[in-house]
Amino acid sequence: MVKATVMSDATTADPGKHILKSTSTTPGQTEVSQGLWGGNGLRTGIWEVTPGTFTSTRDGYNEICQILSGTATITESNGNSFDIGPGSLFVTPAGWEGTWTIHTTLRKMWVVQDISGAVD
Repeated sequence: MVKATVMSDATTADPGKHILKSTSTTPGQTEVSQGLWGGNGLRTGIWEVTPGTFTSTRDGYNEICQILSGTATITESNGNSFDIGPGSLFVTPAGWEGTWTIHTTLRKMWVVQDISGAVD
């Protein structure tokens, strides 16, 4: 029998211990990611990051993001930018590059599709 994997409230669940954000340009910025499920080239979970700025790339994977709490501005490598907050839904495809400026601690639900050929 296959069972569902459930996180009762992704907006308040304890995601675990924060660590320094490796691509941050803001000293002391931290993040945490908690996986919920993975299989067949897909993974999902929640991620949280504190205020500051960091660079981001999508090497070998597509990502769907649903913002649960917090606010940020994302600036793409071509200079286009967009604001995100609770309810925002967007996709960053493989090859995407940009900078995230986190205004208030941000939490998202993410789904990643591995296109690099790696097996889970």
